[in-house]
Amino acid sequence: MIAKILIKRCFKPGKTKQILALLNDLRAHAMRQPGYISGETLVQNASPHCMVIIGTWQSIEDWYCWRDSNERNKYEAMIELYQERPTEYEELLLGTPLTSKDIGEKS
Repeated sequence: MIAKILIKRCFKPGKTKQILALLNDLRAHAMRQPGYISGETLVQNASPHCMVIIGTWQSIEDWYCWRDSNERNKYEAMIELYQERPTEYEELLLGTPLTSKDIGEKS
C-alpha cells in the first residue's frame, strides 16, 4: 500500500546554501532507494524557514528501510545542526479504509 511521509523541518536563519545542499543530497540518495516514488518540498508562506517534505513510497516497509538506514541517518545528523527544533514525522497510508476495530468501537 502506498505510504505518504510528511517531514516537517524548521531551520535557523542563515546557512541557506549548506541546508539546500544537504537536502538535495538527501533527496538524491532517497531517489535511488527501493520503493521510492516521489518527493515534494513545500515552504510555509508565512515562515519561509519552515518546510514540509512529502515523500511517497511503494510501502511503509520501503520507507522504514530508508528511514533506518545508516546513509539517511548520517544526513539527518548533519541537517539537525541547522534546525530550530527536531524534525517531525507523520506516516500516512493511501486509501486505508477505517474499520470499527481501528477506531475503538465495540462489535
